Amino acid sequence: MSDIFDAVDVLQRGGILAHATEGVWGLACDPLNYAAVRRILEIKTRSEDKGLLLLGASAESFSAQLKTLNATDRQRIEGSWPGHVTWILPDTEYPSWVSGGRATVACRVPDHYEARIIAEKMGRPIVSTSLNFAGEPPIKIYADALAQFAQLVDLVLPGEVGGAQGSSKILQLEEAGTQTLR
Repeated sequence: MSDIFDAVDVLQRGGILAHATEGVWGLACDPLNYAAVRRILEIKTRSEDKGLLLLGASAESFSAQLKTLNATDRQRIEGSWPGHVTWILPDTEYPSWVSGGRATVACRVPDHYEARIIAEKMGRPIVSTSLNFAGEPPIKIYADALAQFAQLVDLVLPGEVGGAQGSSKILQLEEAGTQTLR
């Protein structure tokens, strides 16, 4: 558990964390710290307008986003968590450097114990985007995370990805149903 506290300390100090998730390794920071988000975007060579995904400890982590939905949609989303499913939800809470300038934000409660605990101990959702450089495949094993990113991040948290294949599915609610974005 001391590794988790070290990871949360890194995030609280504005640092960058590499950590395992369900299917790939993630690159995490505090979503309210612009310098940390900017650093992740620079590491990945990713544009700010793409937006970033948030990981929460539970559905309650996204209560502000979920409360705008009808009961059926809310139950459907909450029923998919924890899981390897990211939902695009209405948002007015997070800054444009997280949302990509949209009125929505990508939210997930991961089916990976360590990732959920990090968000829980942080006290709010964390940014977590795949650990890779733009256009490259995401990292899937600890040794590769360490070898390729140890010099670029503040901590590579020892761990293993879960049993899911690849990055999470991204879904968006629409009037006609649900659209799969990834």
